[in-house]
Amino acid sequence: RQALLNKAALQPQYKLPRSASMSVVLCDDPHIRALNLQHRDKDCPTDVLSFEMEDELDYKVHLPMKLLGDVVISLDTAKRQAKDRGYSLLDEVRVLLVHGVLHLCGYDHEKGGAELEVMAAQEQ
Repeated sequence: RQALLNKAALQPQYKLPRSASMSVVLCDDPHIRALNLQHRDKDCPTDVLSFEMEDELDYKVHLPMKLLGDVVISLDTAKRQAKDRGYSLLDEVRVLLVHGVLHLCGYDHEKGGAELEVMAAQEQ
């Protein structure tokens, strides 16, 4: 919810929905690699991908229910990262889920600056 409140604060024209939903897909490296290639032209697995469901109505009316989009997490990659970082798999998946949700709310760490800092803080 906080991420959507932040989005509304940064984009005054954004109409905050009354409630929101999203899908979460837990998959393996071959599946996320195919998605990464198809949508980002990167032929390698990644840890998490987000697919936002942008809708022009988001900026016109307060929707009773907003479908944020899809978060796809590779458990293969999450398992490797958890081991490297000294986390449990569950904790790593939680971090990746928060990361994916922030992307669904419009944040983009690849832009750097303030958005990178906000995402890093939210993931803690």
